[in-house]
Amino acid sequence: MPNEIELLDLLLKNRGIKTEDREKFLNPSYEKGLYDPFLMKDMERAVVRIFEAVEVKEKILIYSDYDCDGIPASVIMHDFFNKIGYENFSIYIPDRHDEGYGLHMEAIENFIEQEVDLLITFDLGITALEETVAAQAAGIDVIITDHHIPSEQGLPKAYAILNPKQEGCSYPDKMLCGAGIAFKLVQALIAKYGEYWKINKGSEKWLLDMAGVATLSDQVPLINENRVLAYYGLKVLQKGKRPGLVEIFKKAGVDITKLSEEDVTFTLAPRINAASRMADPMMAFEMLSATDPVSAKAAADNLSKINEERKIIVAHMMKEVKKVLSHREDKKVIVIGNPSWRIGVLGIIASKIVEEYKRPVFVWGSDGSDELKGSCRSYGGINLVELMNSLPENSLTGFGGHAGAGGFSVDHKEIHFLEDRILQVYGGDREVEEIAHEEGAEATIEIDDVTSANYSVIEKLAPYGAGNPKPTFLFKDISIYGVKEFGKEKNHLELSFLSSKGKIVKAIAFFKTKESYGGKINVGERINLVATFEKSIFGGKTELRLRIIDIV
Repeated sequence: MPNEIELLDLLLKNRGIKTEDREKFLNPSYEKGLYDPFLMKDMERAVVRIFEAVEVKEKILIYSDYDCDGIPASVIMHDFFNKIGYENFSIYIPDRHDEGYGLHMEAIENFIEQEVDLLITFDLGITALEETVAAQAAGIDVIITDHHIPSEQGLPKAYAILNPKQEGCSYPDKMLCGAGIAFKLVQALIAKYGEYWKINKGSEKWLLDMAGVATLSDQVPLINENRVLAYYGLKVLQKGKRPGLVEIFKKAGVDITKLSEEDVTFTLAPRINAASRMADPMMAFEMLSATDPVSAKAAADNLSKINEERKIIVAHMMKEVKKVLSHREDKKVIVIGNPSWRIGVLGIIASKIVEEYKRPVFVWGSDGSDELKGSCRSYGGINLVELMNSLPENSLTGFGGHAGAGGFSVDHKEIHFLEDRILQVYGGDREVEEIAHEEGAEATIEIDDVTSANYSVIEKLAPYGAGNPKPTFLFKDISIYGVKEFGKEKNHLELSFLSSKGKIVKAIAFFKTKESYGGKINVGERINLVATFEKSIFGGKTELRLRIIDIV
């Protein structure tokens, strides 16, 4: 095992952090780590237009996506307008089921009737060519803020477009999420007009919590500017300034003052997303933006309730998935679905299947429309957008997303051929074992190396996420000292190992049993364990332990 200095060097090297960038990475700086927002194309134009709208009290409409990126973005703008005392604005978040993702013509027609003057989109709009033309033609200026890739048909004819991925934008960080761009917009507004509005320079820092939540949840790479947003976003979250969030974490048994990135991605994000999956996305917006403790608690209670309902639905669906797959031939890509499956939770199902079966996954369901709709998740570095692009014409009626996660729609008649078509274009020469090896451990260490000193080294690289994964280690040929299955349904696994100094080290896997690892999990058995370090805080006690990734 390398010593602490060597371990740090190894982990930084594995992340491609050069010697000259080490300080910037290990000690993120708000002042030095964020770029001038006016480097973004159209930022000046967007900021001036918003200022003019505020000055003459025009009707402004904030239109955001319904997920854990778009909703925090809308909260950022809501809080900013409240801060400057501006009231003539409203929030619109499309219904996931009735409207679907994006800027919709029917909504534009309603905004024209409502005499909206300025429409600002968040986390969507970059492909809304017809809708933008219709709005602009009717006298509604459109400012699009988005981080998705523009379509091949070109950019919308909007008043201004904030998107680092658009052609001609020289902004240094191309990988901001939607709420990250919303934060940059507010940063620019305050830099230019903060003195006029009598708000302090730097007051946008209190909005870093929303930028941080979205940055962690949307799985953008946690390097460069995103690392700063996530790092300081967590610090603002720990202050507990939003009563709805305090309530959400309290219900989940999380101490908000010690909040980690995993608490955001595993506790908060599913509850925010549950709003649009199961009910109304405005429920999540209201919980995040509430300042009154009573209404914040009511909103948090509602979200927690529908999240529990979501869990039950997902559990039933996963039971069905496992039953179907147990009777199927093992293939390199999984395509599975059922017309009765609720499309709002397909992304969750896809992620769970990937975790369980280590394959790229395409899951489909129906909302009663003419098309089947689905979600897909990658495994082993396969680019899903490229894969879907390679399919024969008419295989899908539409698709989009990122390399690692996406959505698709398919005609009822074509669904029967989808698996074969995907397998034909998939890199068939890559074995699952090869992919698993690519995602393997960063170093081989011993049980004796599970120490507070080494955990402190690992902690320096947090927050973790896409582009900066939590360090994973291989413990080779170690003897199992103890085995315990725990939880109400005995569906969690705890293994223990004995160090050479007589110290017991625990390793935990949730929703796994001995059978999950081929039944070789018995006291005295020797195994190869792939795991990460973690600190567990329970009942006021802190324990350093391992989180099991795999047993190979």
